[in-house]
Amino acid sequence: MAAQHFSPALPASAEAPRAARPGYGKRSAPPGQDAPRPADFTGLPERERYVAAYIDRLPDGAAMDIKSLAKDLPLYGQMAIGTALRALAVAGHLRRVRRRVEEDGACRWVTYTYWSRTARDNEWWTAALSGPADVPPQRTAPEPPAPPKSPGAPSAAYRALAGLGRRDPRLALSAADCAALEPLAAAWLARGAGPEHLASALTAGLPERVTFPLGLVRRRLADKMPPELPDVSLPASGLRVECVECGRPGPAEALPDGLCGPCRTSPATPSDDTADVPARVAGLRDLVRAR
Repeated sequence: MAAQHFSPALPASAEAPRAARPGYGKRSAPPGQDAPRPADFTGLPERERYVAAYIDRLPDGAAMDIKSLAKDLPLYGQMAIGTALRALAVAGHLRRVRRRVEEDGACRWVTYTYWSRTARDNEWWTAALSGPADVPPQRTAPEPPAPPKSPGAPSAAYRALAGLGRRDPRLALSAADCAALEPLAAAWLARGAGPEHLASALTAGLPERVTFPLGLVRRRLADKMPPELPDVSLPASGLRVECVECGRPGPAEALPDGLCGPCRTSPATPSDDTADVPARVAGLRDLVRAR
């Protein structure tokens, strides 16, 4: 029996699109795309055309990771979705990037997935992702701004020190102690350590009795100070492209087609979809009847 496929114009799910965590999910590529047309993605294979048409309809901020797409597109499994996303990156529709952001004095990496209805070449993606306006605003409603901190609001370093006593009573510090140690703790956060890392380093292996918490914490802050973050030669925008196959990050020019060197030279992971398409189609029909 011949395998059946649904048109990519068919809504994959009657439910609202899954929302990604704030800051993640789909992001439309910088302006300059063509308006939607019925002929969009016609040059792609059937599976890639189906997946691309669904992603293109998603609003910015919607989840488009492999697991979420496999749940929303019951015709294909996770392996097939992963292979399709790789093909869409090679075709110029998709790039994943990591961006370093700072929050409460600590640095962390977040992953953005950029989508372009118009297929773009590697030079266009490199220029778009390294320019000063490479992160377009999302079309979803923005988060309400946080209320401004009052001049006397404690810093993240101060709060981490003040919380040591709740974590281990032997390190209970006074307000004056926290203020005196705040510069050392702030240096930890500036070097990439988070508040949890800081607290763990200060409370691990404490002696049975601590008679002078201020002196012990000061000594540990100085002796266990983490090294300065190495220069990873980030572009001015703080963005690095992420391989759509293995997730390895690198500069945009080192990942043409959104793939790192090893993944670009290795064949795409074969997907065993032909055998289970009839079963998936039957399941999809049952789902439609139930509604």
